[in-house]
Amino acid sequence: MPAHSEFANGFAPAVPQTFEELGVSQPLVMDLILRRMLLEGFSTLAVLSSKLKLSIPLIDATFRMMRQQQLVEVKGMSGNDYNFSLSQAGRSLASERFQMTQYAGAAPVSLVDYSHATKAQSAQVQIDRRTLKAAFGDLVVTDRLLDQLGPALISQSSIFVYGPTGNGKTSIAERMLRVYQDAILIPYAIEVDNQIISLYDPVVHQKLPMDDPEIDPRWILCKRPCIVVGGELIPSMLELRLDEASGIYSAPLQMKANNGILIIDDFGRQLMSPRDLLNRWIVPLDRRVDYLTLRYGVKFQIPFELMVVFSTNLEPQDLADEAFLRRIHNKIYVEAVNQTTFDQIFDRVVNARRVPYEPDSAEYLRKICLREGRTELRACYPVDLLNILASIGRYENRPVTMNKSDLERAAALYFAKN
Repeated sequence: MPAHSEFANGFAPAVPQTFEELGVSQPLVMDLILRRMLLEGFSTLAVLSSKLKLSIPLIDATFRMMRQQQLVEVKGMSGNDYNFSLSQAGRSLASERFQMTQYAGAAPVSLVDYSHATKAQSAQVQIDRRTLKAAFGDLVVTDRLLDQLGPALISQSSIFVYGPTGNGKTSIAERMLRVYQDAILIPYAIEVDNQIISLYDPVVHQKLPMDDPEIDPRWILCKRPCIVVGGELIPSMLELRLDEASGIYSAPLQMKANNGILIIDDFGRQLMSPRDLLNRWIVPLDRRVDYLTLRYGVKFQIPFELMVVFSTNLEPQDLADEAFLRRIHNKIYVEAVNQTTFDQIFDRVVNARRVPYEPDSAEYLRKICLREGRTELRACYPVDLLNILASIGRYENRPVTMNKSDLERAAALYFAKN
């Protein structure tokens, strides 16, 4: 069970005991109870408290109000708890509320509380070359590149990573998350104008164990998120999405990535144009706030507390104008690898795979990679060619070997003819 000091910047919301502390209205809580009971048929105060992540006093107060309105019928007792179901009037009202939205999960937090929490948990990174080298320990990264990454990560402003393809830009971007040593609290959902926005996404949020009765259970302890999106990025992924069937909004990518990292991989090769993406984010990157709109036109502000990493093998000047590039303070060029770095990568790859090789295999591989008009060594060549050698071995039902003949055969499959 993490101590409160291990939460980001000490943010630790207490369990609300009153609706004023809860931040959302009692009618909204009643709607949640109605929909939950419509799904389950009957319930108890303890079960509703567990399902909706609300304290017993809040559930009890709402239950008493529903009982006065004859929306529930008590069927008996379980110890000091009530067994109850919806009355006919309750089922009718629940069906009506279910048509509006089917959300019946954890009670949402208010937009005000979410904004406060996001700003309170903004990342504060303390690193030097030694700690950064450890974070990137499974890659061969030069001290020069580390000394560029360090200040950029400490600033927590956006980063433009560019350079020739195949030299580890995406691998470097994905490992930036390792510099964070704390955990953050993310709400299941957020309420805006009585609408529910689902935020917690188990696909992108890595949940951590937490059993702290003093922490508001509407919040989930997670690692800081790292979301990677590539050529599939389209404009709708950056806006609220309303599921017509359930009536529940899904948070956009940048909202799910708050307090973490959003990597735009292969920037410039998306279905949406670079200009459209940059125009969409020119204000958020500058002011650290974003604006979203509900389906019926209500516009609201959310924090933009994330580090956006643009990774591309295209020239920055071909993708963005000077006004936008000025807003990205950190531009890091990942160059093609030199002979020494190439050999270090080769050694790591073959030793990790335990592949026998001839003493001059690295030198011979370099010669293969630089012939036929190719002028640069790429960090990806050793692992890519070894993967082909492994496939050849499986095809011929023999151990993987690395000799000049095998390397020539793998290179013939890998490199296109000029």
